[in-house]
Amino acid sequence: MRDTTLLAMIVGVKHTKVKAVSVDDEGIVADVAPTTSIARCSGCSCRVRKIKDRRKRFWRHLDLAGMRLRLSYVLRRVDCPRCGVCVESVPWAEPGSWFTHDFEEQVAYLAQITDKTTVVNLMRVAWRTVGAIVGRVVDRHRPGDPLDGLIHIGVDELSFRKHHAYITVVIDHVNERVVWAHPGKSADTLGEFFKRLGPERCKKVESVTMDMSPAYLAAVKEAVSGAKVIFDRFHVQRLAHAALDEVRRAEVRASASREEGRVLKRTRSILNKNPWNLTNLENEKLTEVKRVNAPLYRAYLMKETLAEILDGRQVNVARAKLNEWISWASHSHLKPFEKLARTVKEHIEGILAYVQTRQSNGRVEGTNGKIRTITRRSYGFHSASNLIALIYLCCSGIALLPVLKFVPTKRQATRAS
Repeated sequence: MRDTTLLAMIVGVKHTKVKAVSVDDEGIVADVAPTTSIARCSGCSCRVRKIKDRRKRFWRHLDLAGMRLRLSYVLRRVDCPRCGVCVESVPWAEPGSWFTHDFEEQVAYLAQITDKTTVVNLMRVAWRTVGAIVGRVVDRHRPGDPLDGLIHIGVDELSFRKHHAYITVVIDHVNERVVWAHPGKSADTLGEFFKRLGPERCKKVESVTMDMSPAYLAAVKEAVSGAKVIFDRFHVQRLAHAALDEVRRAEVRASASREEGRVLKRTRSILNKNPWNLTNLENEKLTEVKRVNAPLYRAYLMKETLAEILDGRQVNVARAKLNEWISWASHSHLKPFEKLARTVKEHIEGILAYVQTRQSNGRVEGTNGKIRTITRRSYGFHSASNLIALIYLCCSGIALLPVLKFVPTKRQATRAS
């Protein structure tokens, strides 16, 4: 079997022929060419006979036996009547890329499953290069327009580096995947999403789950006023826990010099736990808190009562109970809960929408956890663009496999020779 025939089988790129093989200081070089003699425009894929000039180019391919393998070709620049002067399309790589499709697929697969150092050392490329490769692979694999058919969406922000650098992430609840991400967390940022979605598709959005961000709420009301806004239960209860903790700290400071202060110490986890998870010892501690400090125990009861209301399934009953809770908290003489009562009253319709639909931002929070894992294993990001490319790669439903080449049988190899 000729060496060029064998290497053509190893390279395994369709519509590509290997003309010669050589070895230089960097590794193996395979001189390749498309099987078609007439060049195709990389912009519109039309055949173009008018050639502007020719320039020799190299593309990194998958390593061969631990040696760097590059494909070499004298690339033609064509004068296309539609697109103007541009490079021809080649079957082994994207226009403007210095890597073959197989090399990029392997890098993207590794970026999905492992950390930055492994990808960089195994593929011998810079981390910034990985970001550019991931972007091209995502463009090739994302099916059609990811914004088509959106009905139920979730919105949340995510911090990816210090000094308040955020990105906004939009999730499709139906297909359970990220459909859009963009730097920033303002109303204008989310407005860009709805602008890209367009008026017709905005009318089809039925519900939006989110936290109580005024910026996001303003953007949603402006773009999809007919959609049901659902405030995530987790954020509502987190506000109650924060108010309870604020009351606890104030009471501990006020009673530090008295016997009461000893009882209130180390009660944070007990007060934040679900009642059914408390041990006998913790129940005794809670009984002591009730005996020595009525304001703190009252704050605990308000936190638990709010959770019980959100557990309900009947909207009208939940509305009546929530109004009673707002009145109770407003007259509790506990400033953190008075503030919380005003917040709940202002957003009561969105909170009740959770009771009615049982939709939450849990899937969004879970995706954010996955994104934080991606950020940690990448040791952070200097720019949002590379992180967004990895988010699309790992969280938008793209399934990649390691690149496995066809190995010819003995009979096929004999025929080829």
